[in-house]
Amino acid sequence: MNGFTDIRLLSAQQQTLHAPAGLGRWSLFWHRWTTRQHLQALSAQQLADVGLTVQQQRMEGMKPFWRT
Repeated sequence: MNGFTDIRLLSAQQQTLHAPAGLGRWSLFWHRWTTRQHLQALSAQQLADVGLTVQQQRMEGMKPFWRT
């Protein structure tokens, strides 16, 4: 999965992005922005591998960096 190790699935019903513990505010914002950009770049096959739909990809990718 090359670089997507911080995308973790909590359960089949709740799928969110999680940042490593101990990040400062700006580091957390940067982490969210970059991981959402990477998520947007995933192909349909890669999304299926992690259990996400294209709709979930769009919804998460369109969130502003300050929202969880």
